[in-house]
Amino acid sequence: MADTPEHPSGPALRARWRETVVRARGGAPAPDPGPYAEELLRRWSEPQRRYHTVDHLAAVLARIDELAEHADDVDAVRFAAWFHDAVYRPDRSENEERSAHLAERALPELGLDADRTAEAARLVRLTVSHDPAPGDHNGEVLCDADLAVLAGAPQEYAAYAAAVREEYGFVPDAAFREGRAAVLRQLLGLPRLFRTPLGHDRWEPTARRNLATELELLTA
Repeated sequence: MADTPEHPSGPALRARWRETVVRARGGAPAPDPGPYAEELLRRWSEPQRRYHTVDHLAAVLARIDELAEHADDVDAVRFAAWFHDAVYRPDRSENEERSAHLAERALPELGLDADRTAEAARLVRLTVSHDPAPGDHNGEVLCDADLAVLAGAPQEYAAYAAAVREEYGFVPDAAFREGRAAVLRQLLGLPRLFRTPLGHDRWEPTARRNLATELELLTA
């Protein structure tokens, strides 16, 4: 079987991973971060993925950079981003929990302390609801970064919606439309989609417009 082609963002992501690990463990001797990056990128490149791909990982990390000043521990947020969809099967409901368990195993092996490991795993689990508690700055940054795709330009949002549909290709059209419409209504019903001040100011109006347009098309 042919190897998966190298993703264009692969080298930059590997460098980012190494930099984050080395900074987070404060120079303590520990295993080489490289093989862990390879395993994570392998997971993010699995064939069942259409939206939850290396592109999504890179985009979330870029949005975290934009929101970094809001976080209390931005490196914990970055680790959570790497792991938040590391386990992903569209027909399963335990993806976030299994991804959090993966972080809880891998990060101590890499020399991270118990507190930062626990925080990264907590943040992974938070992506089930995308509903951080007031004052949860780390959670607000991760959730805003993960949802920033909702504020794409019309063509970008259409590509995102199409990729989500492809991931759920095993679901019949009528059932998918019903389920997706419920998700869109839930999001539109939130007082705020984005909890950080920057995310709210930059992305909220466009995201709501995109969600309302998709809902209208689904229910027409």
